[in-house]
Amino acid sequence: MSACVFAFILTLSALSRATVESGFVSPPTNVRLTSYNMNLVLRWSPPEGAASNLLYSTEYRTSVTEYSVGFVNISTLECDFTRLSHLFISEHGKYFGRVRAQVGSESSAWVESNNITLDKDTIIGSPNVSLISSGATIEVSIKDPVFAISALRNVYIYATYNITYWKHSQPEKARHISNIKQNPFVLNDLDPWTKYCVQVQINTERNPIPSKPSGIVCERTTNEEEADWVPALVSLIFSVAAMALVVIAVVYRKSISNILCPKDALPQHFKEYLLTPHKVSIITDDTSEDGSPLEATKMTCSKQLDVTVFVDGRTRDLTASEEQ
Repeated sequence: MSACVFAFILTLSALSRATVESGFVSPPTNVRLTSYNMNLVLRWSPPEGAASNLLYSTEYRTSVTEYSVGFVNISTLECDFTRLSHLFISEHGKYFGRVRAQVGSESSAWVESNNITLDKDTIIGSPNVSLISSGATIEVSIKDPVFAISALRNVYIYATYNITYWKHSQPEKARHISNIKQNPFVLNDLDPWTKYCVQVQINTERNPIPSKPSGIVCERTTNEEEADWVPALVSLIFSVAAMALVVIAVVYRKSISNILCPKDALPQHFKEYLLTPHKVSIITDDTSEDGSPLEATKMTCSKQLDVTVFVDGRTRDLTASEEQ
């Protein structure tokens, strides 16, 4: 019996040792400070056998300051210091971070990260690339990645581009152009009616690692001789059409005005018909039950017609009486 109790105690001790040792919470592991596009993110792994209610607190400092409070009582395994409104981050600053685990009122020891200098160690993301074909040339337009703080051209004044391009069917014969400062940049040694693909990276003097490469973008060249007259032809067609519409509007302005705004007029014969008296006769034919005619009486009645006529832009009420 005592052996079973002893084994149970050893098992319980082994399970709890990973999280709490001598009354203290085990610290996080694999603590590292990283930067992507000039953000400042502290990451870590939980201690082995961590409790489900484990929380973390973080702090940061520069090479010339003491640690300041970062995030407190968070459950995630990372935090971005650039999101702290009270923290001023310099693009050229050197930073450290640290984190500790907490369970209730107990906390682990602080675990400090590596240090990084933002402009030297940040990972620069991929630029965005767009292509415009014009004859047998392709214009390459490059949009720098967005930084968490500042802008790429403010941090890296002398940044340049590396452009790699190749025929779509021949990627093994790719060509490279380095240290390009122009943006946009024109590729002009291309074959007509050929599909080319382009990829771009950013180089900086302070950061030894180039940016992540852009996505591959492809565009087809056209015939250099035909390319120049196409825009001119389209412009000419639109100009001629516009001039023709103006001439038609001026020459036929009266006809167009009458069609769009017609004048209502009553025909003359209709006026005369309405003004002429008319007789109305009603004949009733009564028959007996056996079908023989009893009486044929021609009845007359008077009928008064009230008519409102629109004549020459004015209304006129007409009354015609009929009697027989």
